[in-house]
Amino acid sequence: MQNSLKYEHNGSTVTIFLSGRLSSSNAAETEAQIKEIISSAGDADYVIDASELEYISSAGLRVLMRLRKKDGETDIINVSPQVYDIFEITGFNELFNVSRKMREVSVEGCEVIGRGFFGTVYRIDEETIVKVYASPDSLSMIKNEKRLAKTALVAGVPTAISYDIVRVGNSYGSVFELLNAKTFNDKIVSEPENAESIIEEYAKFLRFVNSTEVPVGKLVSAKGKFFEYLDVASKYLSDEVTDRIRALTEEIPEENFIIHGDAQMKNIMLTDSGPMLIDMDTLSAGHPVFDLQSLYVTYFAFGEDEPENSMNFLGMPQEMAARIWGRTIAYYFDTEDENRLSELRDKISIAGCVRFLFLLDFMDGHDTDLFKARIKHTVERLERLTARVDTLLF
Repeated sequence: MQNSLKYEHNGSTVTIFLSGRLSSSNAAETEAQIKEIISSAGDADYVIDASELEYISSAGLRVLMRLRKKDGETDIINVSPQVYDIFEITGFNELFNVSRKMREVSVEGCEVIGRGFFGTVYRIDEETIVKVYASPDSLSMIKNEKRLAKTALVAGVPTAISYDIVRVGNSYGSVFELLNAKTFNDKIVSEPENAESIIEEYAKFLRFVNSTEVPVGKLVSAKGKFFEYLDVASKYLSDEVTDRIRALTEEIPEENFIIHGDAQMKNIMLTDSGPMLIDMDTLSAGHPVFDLQSLYVTYFAFGEDEPENSMNFLGMPQEMAARIWGRTIAYYFDTEDENRLSELRDKISIAGCVRFLFLLDFMDGHDTDLFKARIKHTVERLERLTARVDTLLF
């Protein structure tokens, strides 16, 4: 059959576009074409885009019913108000994941307030921010991040819940309302004279997050994610060092404390009512060492061989980044005992080095002198640390 139905295959998702009128006159032909597209896509997931669908009759609705996935998680997106009313009247919006046609938002000229592993956060105006995703699978990622944010909020951790999904160019974004909010990073850059009190508030909030429990199974295992990082990092390590890190990690019990996964200052907003977590797509559950490793990566590792990185990424000199790394640990554990702090930094640095190697492997520029220096210094540090650290627990 010659396929005339428009579709796009991006990554692990096939988007099928319906247009015009779907009624008894073309229902059978449309159904056959959709089935052919799904069959040719193999294991790829599929989404139905109804942005150009003007009308759907009972025959068209029956087509969608027959195409409904067994798990019931069929997405029909960009539905016009007229078609959405039909879905609502017939109850189809309870059988499918139906979303209205998205409004379009431009971030041109907008302030960047954060960059995460999966996207960039922009401030649209004084009250609103939007997180723009880069992945072609961003709709499912947005849905997952919203679920994770709700899990944290129910557990008692302040966070922002997206109230809208928008189109931003060729990407999708989640919109959040944050009144009079700025990140801890913004605050320390604008008020370096108050750095100590800002770091203390940041550390205590992070400790609160890491002491908040969620029900078993609500979040993926941070320990399991760390083993994935180690699998990648192991290509740069000796078998002896890899086995030693694996053994140290195995000893860490599975716990249900919230782990943000990228708990740098850019991912915690300061609002009128207090600190609030954002960028929730990396949420997991486990031991706090799996969160504190992000401090090592952000405030030490990236600047070690490229001091200007701190100014370029964080907007602060490397000296301030190093201060955040050291003082956050002191406030988090409520100690000024240098022997104790040195022991804690060693443990956190092992986890941080593994995470850093994982990130370096993911990045471009493997043939540069900077990449080679970072790999060399990180591997050497892991060799020293694993020779003297007996446990990652604290």
